[in-house]
This record gives sequence, C-alpha cells and structure tokens, in this order.
Amino acid sequence: MRLSRRAALAFAGAAALAPVGLHFARARGPGESDGPRPSLLHARPILALLPREAERRRFGALTFRAGLELWSDDPDFGGWSGLWRSPDGRRLVAVSDRAHWLTAIPHYEEGRLAGLDEAVVAPILGSDGRPLRGGRAFDVEALAIADGAAFVAIERVHEVRRFDWDRDGIRARGIPVPLPSEADRLPFNEGLEALGVAPPRHPLAGCLVAIAERAAAGDEAPTRGWVVTGPNRFAFTVRRSLGFDVTDIVFLPSGEALLLERRFSILSGVACRIRRLARDAFRPDGELDGEVVFEADRGYEIDNMEGITAHRDPATGETVVTLISDDNFSFLQRTVLLEFSLAP
Repeated sequence: MRLSRRAALAFAGAAALAPVGLHFARARGPGESDGPRPSLLHARPILALLPREAERRRFGALTFRAGLELWSDDPDFGGWSGLWRSPDGRRLVAVSDRAHWLTAIPHYEEGRLAGLDEAVVAPILGSDGRPLRGGRAFDVEALAIADGAAFVAIERVHEVRRFDWDRDGIRARGIPVPLPSEADRLPFNEGLEALGVAPPRHPLAGCLVAIAERAAAGDEAPTRGWVVTGPNRFAFTVRRSLGFDVTDIVFLPSGEALLLERRFSILSGVACRIRRLARDAFRPDGELDGEVVFEADRGYEIDNMEGITAHRDPATGETVVTLISDDNFSFLQRTVLLEFSLAP
C-alpha cells in the first residue's frame, strides 16, 4: 500500500526521531532501458536492531542476525513489497509496487549478511509481453515462488498473476489466476497484500493463499483471505487488532505460517509485528489468529516493513526469517533488509 501525502508528511516527523539515511530517487533519463539491467546496490550495515540497546539480540521469538539499509542510483530501485529467498537462502527475489523484479545473491562476510551481489532490476511483464507498469495493473504488493511458478498480487485492480519462473525467470509473462468475485469488492488501495504457498504435508499442500490488507473500514475489523488454487478453495477471515494491517505471509516447512503486519499513525509513527499461525489454522469460514512473536516500533531500525520470507540455513539448520521494507520511492523512507533466526 502506498502511504498518503498526509502519512508521508508524518514520516518526516518520524524521520526526525530516528537515525536514518535519506536517498533521493531520480527519474529515468533519455535512452535508459526499461528491460533487465544490472543494478549497483549500496549497503549500510545495521549492527543493532534497537540502537538504544545495542547489545540486545533476542526480540520475542526472533534473534537478530544482521541488517542492511540499501540504496541505488537506479530509478526503479525501491518500493519492494514482496520478498522470496530460495530454500537454501542463496538467491533473493523481490517485487516492487512499480511492477519490477529485483534478483540478487545475498553476500556474507564472517557469517553476517553484508550486501546483495549480482543485482538485476527488470520490469514485470503482462500476458502480452509488455511491462505491467504501463497499464492499470502495476501496484505489485506480494510474491510467492513454489514448484517452478511465481505468483504476484496486484493491488487496486485486485489481481493475482502466475509466471513460469523456472522456465523464463524475469522474462516470464504473467497469466491471471481466477479469484473469487468477493475480491473485486476490496477497498481500492487496501487490497491483496499477502501471498503464500502451503508446503508439502500441509493440509493445503501446494495451494496458494491470498490475504487482503483490509476488507472493511475500522482498525479492528477483520480482513479477508482465500485459498485460490487447488481442489478445496474457500474463504476465511483474519483477526485484526491495534490498527495493524496485513502486509505478507510465509509458510514454514513445519506447516505453520508467519503473518507480517504493519501499522502507521501520525502520533506513534511506524510499527510492525509478526504473528505465528498454527498448521491447522486455515479452515473454511474460520478466523485466523495467532501468537505475536515479534513486535517493533519506530525506536527500532525498521521502516515500512511489507515483505517476509523464510529459509533453512544450510550451515546451522536454523530457520532464517528475512524482512524487507517498501520505501514508497520517498526520500523520507528507507529500503531495509533484516535477517533473523526463528526460535522453534
């Protein structure tokens, strides 16, 4: 979701209260390609998640491993709203709310995330082979990759598209995935924000799950979600509280899921939290809820956190959770990449 002008002004106040680096995006110049291209990324290490407690590493069920603030002179770098890492963590893909892919290889130094190498930015293509950013279906907000296919959710037009990722990668063309008619009635700028594919041995194994940021007015009103592929498709609700909005979901190999949420207010600034959902939580017409396992506010090194993914560290066997923020292409915000270990 894009923050409103009012919210952007409020971010100026939040920026004054927290240590941030501000980076201005530039417009694409004459002759610059809109095709796939290498992108030089700059990174500032984030050594402490909570600067006032610099030695602290444990936050709820998460242990902070490393973080980066990222920026680039590429005009299409930013707005990263969906995130995926390969099962071994060695490849990273993100999608932006201006309909671009980012592919990169995470780089480590002395066991800590230190940067992203071999970064490529490319337009996301529609079924006609043209960039989505040229039409109405440009506001890409979520990403899931499984079984050779990539799925993205597009806000405002309330669409999900499927890409033959293993075959074509960033040159794949997005084919619409049928959605229930109820999805067409979602709020214009508060539509589909979260996508996840259930893992093997899960009751919904291989099924794609989509959840809306908000489905009705009010900070406590439940939002809606759907199982949109597979033999047993159904709707469910997601409990909301304290003004948090759903921004992403990731399934764990155990069958549990992590639900990422974001809140912003003029008075308190930005905050995020993660809820852990039980393996059997998804039921027809049921209501999802779960234990809060992580929460952070503007005193932490966070921003507008919108993407979450998880993988298994091949060296330690730990479950690694990675978050990314959407800077809305605003000089008042940052692209932040955070990496944690998840307690069992």
